[in-house]
Amino acid sequence: MEPIVADNRFSHLFEPFQIGKLEVRNRVKYAACCISNFCTPEGFTSPREFARMESIARCDAGIITNQGAYPDERGEGRAYMRQLALYSDKFIPSLSKVADLIHRNNSIACQQILHGGRYGGIELDYCMQPSSTPQSLKHFRPPREMNKTDIRRAIDDHVQACRRAVQAGFDMVEVTSFMGYLMADFLSPYTNLRTDEYGGPLENRCRFMVELISEIKDLLPETPLVVRLNGVELMDEYGGNSQEECLEIMKIAESAGCDMISLVIGWHESRQGALGRDVPQDGWLPISAAAKKELDIPVAFGPRLADPFLAERGVAEGLMDVWEVCRPLLSDPQAIVKARDGRPEEIRPCIGDLTCLAHLFSDIPYKCTMNPRLGHEVEPEYDLSRAARIKKVLVAGAGPAGLEYAITAAQRGHDVTVYEARDRIGGQTTAALREISGADAMSRVHAFYRTMLAKHGVNLILGTPVTPVLVKKQQPEVLVVATGVRLPALPFDTNGTQTLSALAFMEGGLEQNEVGEKVIVVSSERIGLVTAEYLAANGKKVTLLEEGKQWGRDLGITFRWRHKKWLDELGVRVITEARPLGVEGGGMRVRLATGNEEVVPVDTIISAGPRRSEQDLLLSCEYLCDEIYIVGDAVAPRDMHNAIRDGYRLGVRS
Repeated sequence: MEPIVADNRFSHLFEPFQIGKLEVRNRVKYAACCISNFCTPEGFTSPREFARMESIARCDAGIITNQGAYPDERGEGRAYMRQLALYSDKFIPSLSKVADLIHRNNSIACQQILHGGRYGGIELDYCMQPSSTPQSLKHFRPPREMNKTDIRRAIDDHVQACRRAVQAGFDMVEVTSFMGYLMADFLSPYTNLRTDEYGGPLENRCRFMVELISEIKDLLPETPLVVRLNGVELMDEYGGNSQEECLEIMKIAESAGCDMISLVIGWHESRQGALGRDVPQDGWLPISAAAKKELDIPVAFGPRLADPFLAERGVAEGLMDVWEVCRPLLSDPQAIVKARDGRPEEIRPCIGDLTCLAHLFSDIPYKCTMNPRLGHEVEPEYDLSRAARIKKVLVAGAGPAGLEYAITAAQRGHDVTVYEARDRIGGQTTAALREISGADAMSRVHAFYRTMLAKHGVNLILGTPVTPVLVKKQQPEVLVVATGVRLPALPFDTNGTQTLSALAFMEGGLEQNEVGEKVIVVSSERIGLVTAEYLAANGKKVTLLEEGKQWGRDLGITFRWRHKKWLDELGVRVITEARPLGVEGGGMRVRLATGNEEVVPVDTIISAGPRRSEQDLLLSCEYLCDEIYIVGDAVAPRDMHNAIRDGYRLGVRS
């Protein structure tokens, strides 16, 4: 099989390779990406999920893995409310359609089996695991220790689920042993405290995995079997497996008959981030390299590895055999095609903010910050088509909402001009360029939008605020107000103390050496948090004041704990239910939750919220053009994924 690649910068990624008796046309595997919560509550593939898989099937990956299906009728393995099911033959016809779809796009079809174990039993009052190790995350169910009958049934359930997948037309099967799911629970000394043949030393803890692999291969000897295993658990503080033990587990899996190892990083309970933008994209590659040295079967790897250039390097240098892509193909299902065709700069980047997981863990369909179409592929109103009438469009503001609208409307044929008051694009996201970790993610976003503005012929005029006079002069048919937010003036006497806007400061208005040594940041909205962290990381003594009971109310659940860790490590003092009263004698008087007052020393005050929508232009231009719309934070201060979705949805219909 000859590789098909137009861009030799990725020649190794597009080489064919062998797994079992299957020849795969390139070294890219679409990972199951956990589950989407798009399926029916009964566990069948829904039209919404099928439409999403149609998009994924066109991604050009040599192997495409369907989302994880739970294998047991009791639902002990069911970890998510709308998880795919495979405990009965009645699910085979639904899955056959997915396998056929993958085959029509010339890819190998792989079905994942996912038993939630410690995180399962979502509609039960218990979960199943080898021992009764208590939950460290309280929203999971109380554990019930498995007896040998339970173990036997779990193995049989997995084997039969794999049989059904093959009967449905899948070429490969994959079983999960990572993130704290059932097989990982047997492997880990943290969750496996058994004293029988399934517990104790490592080889005994591997017995469940070995029996499972052996029985699947006995029933399906010609079907390649992938096992997803932790390269590292990041569970040291709980007494989990070391990296060396994880590597030994892989070798045991290979000896048992596994055909490929899929490497993952961390458990849900890990206190160290594994997938967020705070982790360098190539940060986990050494884990894959260590596995490659010890294993003779292919190693698939991809945690945080969103850059095809880094993936190409990984394959070329023998650090991995297969680039296993998950979230980058949620962000841009055509990322592999764009790399193959020599257009990597057009890839819509995955920024690692884990909005997908935040929604998934809330048992609702997952979303992507960067891809407004994810989950809406089945809805015609999200399709991008040529406009019936070409219009002259003026966009006020080059933040995410304005940029997304501009490139979408331009693709429909409209004549689009974007005006931005600042000297660069990005709006509030430019503040993220000073974040203490992961700032490069937003640089990639800005580069993507600059590329797409140029490609689609959008006129960009920087350093020019939009006013009614400008609108009247330009005479657009459509005005899109994407002016974002403003920060209100502080409602107390600062008594001459240096006072700054968090947005202006984080966007580069001043350097940290122009700020006093003792800083108070007023408001713990996300912009306040990242400002406090940035200043504390640069040696300032920072106090963060929040009038509400909870700091960081606008944070997603997947990043709140990270900010808590950073605030603690940097020594930022956080005072909630705190009302600033004024500045006197070098300190700010603050009323505490107790009703008492405290004077907090201060040299510089930074206003960080609450953010207010900037809507003046909307009101002042009502009679100046035919159509006026408002998008993004100018509607209401929200997250970036809402801004991008606003811009796209308006773009496809205006």
